[in-house]
Amino acid sequence: MKKHLNTLFVTTQGAYLAKEGETAVVKVEQEVRLRIPVHTLGGIVCFGNVSLSPFLMGFCAENGVGISFLSEQGRFLARVQGPVSGNVLLRREQYRKADDPAFSASIARAVLTGKIANSRTILHRALRDHGQKMNAGQVESAVKRLSHHLELLSREQALDTLRGIEGDAAHIYFSVLDHLIVSQKETFSFQERNRRPPLDNVNCLLSFLYTLLVHDIRSALESVGLDPAVGFLHRDRPGRPGLALDLMEEFRPFLGDRLALSLINLRQVQDKGFKKSDSGAVLMSDDTRKTVLVAYQERKQEEIIHPFLDEKVSIGLLFHIQALLLARHLRGDLDGYPPFIWK
Repeated sequence: MKKHLNTLFVTTQGAYLAKEGETAVVKVEQEVRLRIPVHTLGGIVCFGNVSLSPFLMGFCAENGVGISFLSEQGRFLARVQGPVSGNVLLRREQYRKADDPAFSASIARAVLTGKIANSRTILHRALRDHGQKMNAGQVESAVKRLSHHLELLSREQALDTLRGIEGDAAHIYFSVLDHLIVSQKETFSFQERNRRPPLDNVNCLLSFLYTLLVHDIRSALESVGLDPAVGFLHRDRPGRPGLALDLMEEFRPFLGDRLALSLINLRQVQDKGFKKSDSGAVLMSDDTRKTVLVAYQERKQEEIIHPFLDEKVSIGLLFHIQALLLARHLRGDLDGYPPFIWK
C-alpha cells in the first residue's frame, strides 16, 4: 500500500520519460534530471508538453501505475492504464448496485455525510484558530445550518432529495469561506464557487487541487478493482469518473479546501503567481503550480487516526482505504459504507 503515497508530477515543458531497467528516467534536453523505481509509484501525472516512451508506458501498465495527461493548467486530457484489475464479480456487483435507486441513495447519503461533516469541521477549526480575525457570528450560523443538514441526511431520502440537500449545504459553506481567508484579503477574496474556467485566484487554486484529488482517488479505485466511471451520487456520463467524484466529496474540504486556505494564509502562494487571460480565466504560473504540488505531496505524508479503523495512517493512503471499504461493502462484508469523517 505504501506505493499509493507516491505520485510523480512532471511539469517541466519538453520533458521526456523513458524506461531504464525497472526505473523511470526523466530527461530534459537529453540531460537526466531524475531516476525513480517504477514499483515505488502509484501514478504519473504529466502537465503540458511532456512525453513518455512506449516501453515505459507498457511497463507502467504491467505494474498498475496509471499515467494521466493534463494541460499545462491542469485540465484533464487523457489517461493510460493497463488491463482492468480486480475480480470481475466485484465490478458486476458494482454495476448492479448502481442500478438500484435505494442502494445508490444509501451510498450518496454516506459520502455527503462525510462531506458536510468535514465542511463543518473546517469552520469549527477556523473559529477556534482565527475567530478574532473573522465575522464569527456568520461562521457560527453556517455551522448550525450545516448541522441541520446532517440531521436531514440521517433519514432515508431519495437521490434527488439528497442532491438538493448537498447543493444547499455547499452554498452555505462557500458563502462563509471568504471569512476563513485571514491574510492577502485584497488579492485572495472568494465570493462564489466558479469553474470552467475559474475566474479568481481562490477558485483557480481550488480547481487545481480538486484535479489532483480526482487523479489519486481514481487510481485508488482502480487498484482495488472498482470501475471509477460508475458512481452512485454522480450518475453515468461519458468521460466522467462518477465513482471517483463520489469519493472525492469526503476529501474536498479535508484536503482540497484546507490546503488551499493554508497556502493562502501562510503566504506560500501570492497574487503574482496568478494571471488573468483575455477570456477572463485565471491561470497559475509554473512556479506556483510546483509550490502547490509540493505542498500537496507533503500533506499526503502527514499521519492521522483513521476514524473507522482506529489506526494511524498516512493521509495519502486514505483514498485507498476508502476504496477498500467501499469494495467490502459491495461484496457484503460490511453492512454499510463508512465515510471518512475528520475529527
